Amino acid sequence: MSADTHARIARSFEAQGLMHTLGARLAWVGEGEVHIAMPNSPAVSQQQGFVHAGAITSIVDSACGYAALSLAAPGFEVVSAEFKINLMRPAIGTHFLAVGKVQNAGRLLTVCSGEVRAFLSEDARDFKVVALMQATMVLVQAR
Repeated sequence: MSADTHARIARSFEAQGLMHTLGARLAWVGEGEVHIAMPNSPAVSQQQGFVHAGAITSIVDSACGYAALSLAAPGFEVVSAEFKINLMRPAIGTHFLAVGKVQNAGRLLTVCSGEVRAFLSEDARDFKVVALMQATMVLVQAR
């Protein structure tokens, strides 16, 4: 992956107000794969104390979108056309990692899959997958 592509994704991520609101950060950028980390906090909780499904959905949607953008030609951006998310268990953990991966990149549509991992400690192996996403991203001309 080129340094320009990485910088383009980092600039775009920094421009997202929602990611700042959630406390999310760009954790890793590769060709066709992007990771977004988010800490647990009262700001992202729902009434039972779990992390809200909206926060979980937002980070994995962005991870999938940036994975698609990592393969897009300069002068293009991506927007979500559709996604399906399976919330498999309550989002309980100290922090979360959304992993977005490109499954197929076409001329205008990119199909991605994503998962959100809930970590119970700082051990990178100590996690449970709390959500799975399948998403379609559309390439659009950059503004």
